[in-house]
This record gives sequence, C-alpha cells and structure tokens, in this order.
Amino acid sequence: MQDIFSYRPYWAKRFGVSPTLPTSKEEMDALGWDSCDVILVTGDAYVDHPSFGMALIGRLLEAQGFRVGIIAQPKWQDASDFKRLGKPNLFFGVTGGNMDSMVNRYTSDKKIRSNDAYTPDGKPDSRPDRCVLVYSQRCREAYPDAPVILGGIEASLRRIAHYDYWSDKVRRSVLVDSKADLLVFGNGERQVVEIAHRLAKKADLSGIRGTAMVLKEVPADWKVIDSIHLDKPGEVNAHPDPYSEKPACTKTDPIESFSGRRSANTAVRLPDYEEVKSDPVLYAHASRILHQETNPGNARALIQRHGDRELWLNPPPLPLSTEEMDKVYGLPYSRLPHPSYGQSKIPAFEMIQHSVTIMRGCFGGCTFCSITEHEGRIIQSRSEDSIIREIEAIRDTSPAFTGVISDLGGPTANMYRLACKSREIEEKCRRLSCVYPGICKNLDTNHGPLIALYRRARALPGIKKVLVASGLRYDLAVTSPEYVKELATYHVGGYLKIAPEHTEEGPLSKMMKPGIGTYDRFKALFDKYSKEAKKEQYLIPYFIAAHPGTTDEDMLNLALWLKKNGFRADQVQAFLPSPMAIATAMYHTGKNPLKRISRESEAVYVPRSTRQRRLHKAFLRYHDPENWPALREALMKMGRADLIGNGKHHLVPRFQPKGVGKQLEAQPFRTQHARRKRP
Repeated sequence: MQDIFSYRPYWAKRFGVSPTLPTSKEEMDALGWDSCDVILVTGDAYVDHPSFGMALIGRLLEAQGFRVGIIAQPKWQDASDFKRLGKPNLFFGVTGGNMDSMVNRYTSDKKIRSNDAYTPDGKPDSRPDRCVLVYSQRCREAYPDAPVILGGIEASLRRIAHYDYWSDKVRRSVLVDSKADLLVFGNGERQVVEIAHRLAKKADLSGIRGTAMVLKEVPADWKVIDSIHLDKPGEVNAHPDPYSEKPACTKTDPIESFSGRRSANTAVRLPDYEEVKSDPVLYAHASRILHQETNPGNARALIQRHGDRELWLNPPPLPLSTEEMDKVYGLPYSRLPHPSYGQSKIPAFEMIQHSVTIMRGCFGGCTFCSITEHEGRIIQSRSEDSIIREIEAIRDTSPAFTGVISDLGGPTANMYRLACKSREIEEKCRRLSCVYPGICKNLDTNHGPLIALYRRARALPGIKKVLVASGLRYDLAVTSPEYVKELATYHVGGYLKIAPEHTEEGPLSKMMKPGIGTYDRFKALFDKYSKEAKKEQYLIPYFIAAHPGTTDEDMLNLALWLKKNGFRADQVQAFLPSPMAIATAMYHTGKNPLKRISRESEAVYVPRSTRQRRLHKAFLRYHDPENWPALREALMKMGRADLIGNGKHHLVPRFQPKGVGKQLEAQPFRTQHARRKRP
C-alpha cells in the first residue's frame, strides 16, 4: 500500500501554496498560473475547510504539486460557466457536494426544501437535481476531450443500478448515464491522487481500487463468478449468515473459498441492469451481494451489465493510515469561506467551523444510513497530537472563536480508535455490523484513548468548553461507564442527542439497531453521572417514522412510550430511501437483504403510501393538535378507542381546538359512541 504522500510531486509544485484555491481567471493570474491541472466542480459553496470535500481533495492535490481550481455552484443552464477557468490539463473532478443533491433539495415527502445549508445565506435552487449528471454533461459540452471523473457521496451511492425514490424507479449507474470516464466511490483520497499522477504520465486508469469504469467486455484473464452461486434467488444455497451466532469469518464458510485474497483476478457478476429493474427479488439479491463485498480485505471486483456494456467496480479503497489522516487534516486550509462570498453566511460552515473531525467510518451498519456505504466499516482515526494541533489552530486563527469547540467527533462520537482485535479476522469478515445483534467478541471497545483525548483537549489554554455533538453509539458507551461519566461531567451542553430510532423489535431488526433496553441502561448511567456532577442535563432521543418493517401498531407503541417518558418531539423524520442503502432495497422490493433472498423468503411490511407515512409521523407528534383528528381516526380503526380521552392515560384528547387539524380522509369524525352504534 503506497502512502498517498510518497508520490513524486508534479512539476507545478514550484508555484507553492495558494491562499485559497482559485475560482476565477483573475485569481489564477494573481498566482501566475496559465492553466489549471485539475478543476473541481461542486454543488456546494467553496469553503476552504476539511469538512468540505472540494477543499480537502483540492488541498490534497495541491500538496501533490497540481494546480487546482474550483468551480462552485455553477450556473448549469449552459456550458459557459464551466469554461471560466479554461480547460483542465488533466481532468474535471465532478461532485454534487457534501450531500446527495436529491436529499439536499427534497424532503422525505418529496417537497422542495426551503433552504440549502451549503449555499450562501441558505438560498435554495443553487444546484440542479442530480448534480453529478448535469455537471458532467456541461463539462463535456465545454471541453469534449477533457476527462471527467465523478466523485463524492452522490456518485458513490449511485455507482451501480439503484432504486431512485424521487422517480420511483431503478436507474442506471450514474457513471453510465453521465458518460464520464471514471467514478470514484468511498473516501476518495487514494483514488484521486493515483488518478492525477497516472493522467500526468498519460497512463491508463484501470485497476484503481475504489473506482468504477465502463468496459466493452470483461478482461479475458479474470475468473467471473455469477452471484447466484453465492446466494441463489429461488433455491437458497448454503451461505454464511453474517448475523448468526457463528462468526461469519471462519474457515468453514463456503464463501471463503472465493476470497479476493486467495484469487486476485476473481470478479462477481451481479444481475444485469434490466433484470434488477424489472425483478424486485433480483434487486434485493444484488443489494445483498454488494454489501457483502465491501470489506477492503476480501472484497472482489463486481460486474453489472448495462445494455451492451459492462459496469466494472473495483474493490473498495484501502483505509488511510493514521499518519496519512494526520497529513490530510494538516494541510494549509484557511478554514473560511471563499472571500468572494463577502458577508454572506453559509449555514453548514457556521455549524462546523469550530468542530474537529477525529475519525472516519462506522461499523454500526444501520440499514438506513449511507455512512458505511460511503466511508466503510473500518475506523480511520487521527492521532491525538494532530487533533490537538487543529484545536490550537482554531483557537489562534478563527475570528469568530469564543473558546468553545462545538464538536469532537465524526460519523460517530465514540468509535475513535476502535477496531477488530485481530487484523486477520478483520480482513476475512463479511459481517455488516460489529455491534448487531450484539457487540462482536472480536471488537475492542476500549474508550480509553478517547477519554485521554477529551481530557487533553479541554485542558488547553484558551479552551473553555469541548462539546460532543456527533451521534453517540450508546450501545458501545455502556461498555465503558468511565466514558459516560466523562461525557456527562464535561462534554454535554445541557442536552445530548442520541438515536434509538424506535422502541419495537420489528422495525429495530430491519434497522439493525439495539433494543430500547440498551437505551434505558445508557440513560441510567447518564442520569447518574449528570446528578453527581450537579448538572441538569437531558437526553434527546431521535426516532424514525415509516421505516420498512414498521406497522401502525409499532408506531402506536412508540407514541405511548414517548408519552410515558414525557417526550414531545418538535422535529420528526420519516424514512427517506437514499440510494444503495439496505433499507432502501427493503422499501423497493419488500424483501429483507439481511437474510438469504429467495422467491419465498421473508417479506418486509413497507408503509409506502403518503397517507400512512404521514400517520406514522403524526404518532411521533401525538401532542400536536394538528394531528389529533388523524390519530383519533386511526385509533378507532385499530380498535384502540380507549386511548381517546382527557385523562393522563389517554394518548389524544376527545376535544379539538376550533379550526385546528385535518382528517387523513375527507370524512366526518365520529365519536367513540357513534362508532359503536354503527352496524
């Protein structure tokens, strides 16, 4: 594995470091550049901060010696804005930004959002739907012979044929539709550095881990395994169940004989695009195989035919080492928005400008989440010294710093330096989660390094408070009461957000989340240590409505739990089927890819209609008078009219404020008495 900082620098390194990467010809002229080697096109405003993808990749390429320009939120109606920096010498790098553009622009109810956190002053409509497609097409129009490389989370999650919630159909790989030259998936540092140096040498781009390309045919020297031999739809073959009590990485597992580490030139053929488009069972099967081929230690190349072409996905990228992570986050970011934005506020920057990323990846495996599909399950951690240096830089250079670090975290707050106890086991394992249905015995859950980091960070001169705002994995936290004590005593600002997501086993099993009893154990520890610290602090639990596997009865039980525990949620979320997630495959197919797929395998109940999704959200906000008519109607249909009344044990009252609330259906509300009189 080559260190990403060990390449021989490109000749343009002589130009040195730019105060900010140029966004106009005038800025290029000021730097003495006649052209850019790489031009990054992004759907986000340009913020020179490592939490923004275009800045991180741009500064990394600059460190390799390349001249990098930024085209941020271009006008996409024609190609003129894509010519503002001229033709790149090596390639256009196209990304939708830090979020999938469809998730960014639309709510789970498919309504256009009123603001965009990654745009100056939060203004909406600064990016098109499906940014990656539109931007790549405009780059082609601007300079037809310039290579176009796709990357970022939008491209990463759409790298194969995928269900698209907004059009309610299975779409082709974004690489095929965009006609780009290459797609980078996952964290892109290794791939982008290798791509730039290869193109500088006019070498081909084949075989780069973490990339996808379109081929006319499969190379002759590759052995191809049809995916149905690994997990055959219809007639189920013997196959390791990653959620059984037996570890999925033992030498007796049938799949191990096909390990990528044993046969480097082995690829797995997924069902063709036309097949997964028309057959939900094959779609669920393809999703299951894809997710079992995500461990960089044993993943094989994947092939999926699109028409008369072959979509080829190389195995995932190898994780960055701690030393590489330190150098990436130690690059000379200004940590500010580009000066051209003037006094405009970029909401996403305002939120994260004083936060510090300490790690990447997540081995939780939540089926509705895109973190593991993009960043992987292997935790990549920075060194303590690197993190401390960044905190000191914020303290010493940020004009808005008040002494409070808003977050020390990442995809999760408390997976810092956690890893499998055995490198050999880790490289063979095909489990999708290290913590579901319980914490794997091979997982090191030592929170000691994180506790030491917290203590050192808050002891720095000029630091008044270090908060932890990233999502906390509380099933891990309860293994370390010392960590919970440290957190509650020093690092909570009155409220701590955590995400049990549900209380009922049905939906929790489809989410791969722990039971509510684990939340209760964490709450007991949190309350105990908050009381000992003489602090009034509260947990704010987050829940998801309308997730696959959730019935009306599940939501009713969750509402009763919320009322019993005194929670009144202000904001609630309904399940949004993001591309490539396992839960999205459940939503689209009604099958459960967590288990072996067959025509007769487990069917997943899916609350799909707009009416039912709204009802499930209404249960989460049982206290809102706007929802009372809908809840009364639902409770009577469910035979639970006993929960309608004005007592403490009732869920919703019998009375209705005048002019507030609407029925789910256009029919008059009947009282419990009237309903009983109906024949």
